[in-house]
Amino acid sequence: MPFQPIKPTKVSSQIANQIRASILAGEFTPGDKLPPERELAETFGVSRPSVREALNILAASGLTSSYQGGGTVVMSLVESTAGNPLTGLIRSQQERALDVIEVRKGMESWTAFYAAQRALPEDIRRMEEIINAMERNLDQMSASEDLDANLHILIARATHNIVWLHLMQTIFDAMKEFQQTVWRAVYLTNEDHHLLYNHHKRIFETIKDRNPEAAREAMLNHLTFAEQRSTAYVAGQSH
Repeated sequence: MPFQPIKPTKVSSQIANQIRASILAGEFTPGDKLPPERELAETFGVSRPSVREALNILAASGLTSSYQGGGTVVMSLVESTAGNPLTGLIRSQQERALDVIEVRKGMESWTAFYAAQRALPEDIRRMEEIINAMERNLDQMSASEDLDANLHILIARATHNIVWLHLMQTIFDAMKEFQQTVWRAVYLTNEDHHLLYNHHKRIFETIKDRNPEAAREAMLNHLTFAEQRSTAYVAGQSH
């Protein structure tokens, strides 16, 4: 095969490639804002027009979206530019949330499996911080709904598979309103909060112990329980 001439790469393309690589490495996740143009220009040692052109390249590919006065936001690899239609569907038909939980049982049992195989020490440290914060909330009788969601996202991140991460982030964004409602309506007692804590602690420990099958089983048990509670809530709302 004959060699091809080397073509110089535009500065803006080099910037776009580096930012794209960071997004695909999970360093920026859906909904995260990229640093401001001025900061990016200083970081790369280039002019702001070059940065602006790079951001336009990323926006054209669907990886980011720019807002007037609001900076540049990372988009999901699995979400349309029109937004997340699943959010509106769950809002109008709560039983669709049960469909999502059924899908989560399949997805997250495997994210836990792969996290147990691939989690780095930093991943384990972040998960442990969440578990410790959940334990402190038990002492203070505080809800841990945000910590709960964050732990599930961290587990997806620990797979080091960007598609798992973006899928999970998109699903959790769509489910956020429903999950908050269920948390406040269903998990009311100290016993409930301890039960959820023990579920999450078990998932974390199996990942930390590098036991993929046990992690998969622990996640599936937890989400089956959550499915049962959510089903009872939706059934109660329809009467």
